[in-house]
Amino acid sequence: MKASLPLLAYLVALLVASQIPSGLSLPSTYTVPAFLWSPHYHRVKAAINYQTISPKDLAKSVLSEGEWSNLLCPSNGVHQPLDLALVFIGTELQSSDISATKHTDPALVDLLKVSFTQSNFSMAFPYIATSGKGALESSLVSGMSEICGQNFGFSNVRFSESCSMEGDNFQKLSDLHSVHDYLFSRMEKRSNGEADLVVFCHKGSDSSKEVEHPDPDSESKIFSELLSSVDQSGAKYAVLYVSDPIKSIQYPSHRELERFLAESASGNASVNSTACDEVCQIKSSLLEGLLVAIVLLIILISGICCMMGIDTPTRFETPQET
Repeated sequence: MKASLPLLAYLVALLVASQIPSGLSLPSTYTVPAFLWSPHYHRVKAAINYQTISPKDLAKSVLSEGEWSNLLCPSNGVHQPLDLALVFIGTELQSSDISATKHTDPALVDLLKVSFTQSNFSMAFPYIATSGKGALESSLVSGMSEICGQNFGFSNVRFSESCSMEGDNFQKLSDLHSVHDYLFSRMEKRSNGEADLVVFCHKGSDSSKEVEHPDPDSESKIFSELLSSVDQSGAKYAVLYVSDPIKSIQYPSHRELERFLAESASGNASVNSTACDEVCQIKSSLLEGLLVAIVLLIILISGICCMMGIDTPTRFETPQET
């Protein structure tokens, strides 16, 4: 009986593991797209880099090929073609969404297409490898500061409150209105040769309900308002859009919050939903595996007890000779 327990435990663990859907496991590394454009560059350029690169390699390409080194790493005697470098960290897109027929946020895709195609300078990076271990905005800015060295203008860098940055050396803006006010104030106070870097991070929203009930905090809406503020300020700018879907996990969407409130409320009306999401599938799979394991355990114990209950004679009499 004792000798069969390790084998039984292994079979139970193997059975439970086989019941978990493989599609629910989060990949250790995934790729996201990035788009760089500017309507204020004097030269025309349209390029696509199909290589899979890291966020720090993206920062290097933006500084060199995107010519952001003249903005963020200023040196004496170099003309500053732009006033503002805007980095928008989204949460809606992955690399596989670029060629998909249906998008989570069609308005965002249309906004990117219009902004990208109407600019005389544009670059696309479809495959940015990220593991989700660190904030993407932190990797980008740290990569830029490492390349620029002491010439990196930390005093002209601003982040939104939703960005996750290491250290307290960066000044932050509370919301979109603060960014709007900062852009207009900088246009009045900016001296010749200065350029600003503004990093805005979107928290993520529930795009599944945008068709019937448009979300005022959707990524396309926020990004569109941010671009309108930049245009209204009169600044010459360049935009870098990078998607970071891991932020939608750090900042849960409305659907996840509704699920949490529905489960924690006792005695309230149940939520009218017949769909089983990923959390529901995991729980049902684990429960199914546990029930099957209990049944197998009962069968095994019953079989061993029956075998132990078999009583055979210890000796047999020899037949008598007639």
